[in-house]
Amino acid sequence: MTMTVSEKVENVALPEVRWPENGLLPVVMQHAVTGEVLQLAYANAEALGLTRQTGRAHFYSRSRQEIWERGETSGIAFAVQEIRLDCDGDALLYMVETSGPACHTGARSCFFTTLTDAGGAPAPSPPALASQAGVMLEVWQTIRERAATMPEGSYVAYLFREGIDKIGKKIGEEAAEVIIATKNGVAERTSSEVADLWFHSLVALAACDVTPMEVFAQLERRKR
Repeated sequence: MTMTVSEKVENVALPEVRWPENGLLPVVMQHAVTGEVLQLAYANAEALGLTRQTGRAHFYSRSRQEIWERGETSGIAFAVQEIRLDCDGDALLYMVETSGPACHTGARSCFFTTLTDAGGAPAPSPPALASQAGVMLEVWQTIRERAATMPEGSYVAYLFREGIDKIGKKIGEEAAEVIIATKNGVAERTSSEVADLWFHSLVALAACDVTPMEVFAQLERRKR
């Protein structure tokens, strides 16, 4: 029988947890697909228990002194795929998938600021590779949503109505555009055409019920 995510999380046997005097463990949230570090929060035993039971991230608010579920006010939930305990038993890592940005500022991650070497004012950090991979995943998820709802005026819905032959034709057309752009040596045009090719490839993945994570796994094998 296939277990749900919450059942998998609940049934994971954690090694002995070393609870501090205040009963709160730091919890690092990391995206299960991109590897991006998203947020830091704290959990007591009850919050950890609720996370394991439901598969949804629960924490303890030090300011409000109460249990809270990620997404109960923002609507952006964390689905916990795996819970890890560090080697000293005094910190947790939640491997999660999210329904939107992790930070209240609207950023994908709370860790978007880089401190200067001289200790001066913080400077915005450049987009991380993990964050860029997250953008690809978000586009794929949007494509899946369009395929499910088929809204009028949606280009993705149009492609799905036309069928896999149309999607394949578009991929062929975009691949030809990439070849032309690279032969002409125009960098901006090349990046734009590759983006079009990737987008239509994501449509094809969704049509075949294949996730980007499966493609990432294939790429992982090729780097060795």
